[in-house]
Amino acid sequence: MKFLANENFPTTSIRKMREENFIVESVSEVMASVSDKIVLAHAAVNKQIILTFDKDYGHLIFKEKIPAPQGVLFFRFNPANPEEPFDIFKHFFVTHKTEITGWFIVVERDVIRKRKL
Repeated sequence: MKFLANENFPTTSIRKMREENFIVESVSEVMASVSDKIVLAHAAVNKQIILTFDKDYGHLIFKEKIPAPQGVLFFRFNPANPEEPFDIFKHFFVTHKTEITGWFIVVERDVIRKRKL
């Protein structure tokens, strides 16, 4: 499973994911300042799951019918610190890893909602 961290995903959380051997590419590192449509296309071609705090991906996928990536994890909260997204991701991954591919998942601190891509 490969991930693509959007520019708004904290670098500290990306680093912690990599330390735990998750395969994470960062938009900031490989294609800074590109449009969300380009990020979606890149993730789709590379079979990645997008990690983002940007609600626009749902609109692009479901309303504009832009081709979807392997999955989207939309973190819908303001992180208390740069490590919190990683902590929540890791807890979610441990309990739901087989349910990520093929889904648009809204991740809140204590609520998870899913919609099939």
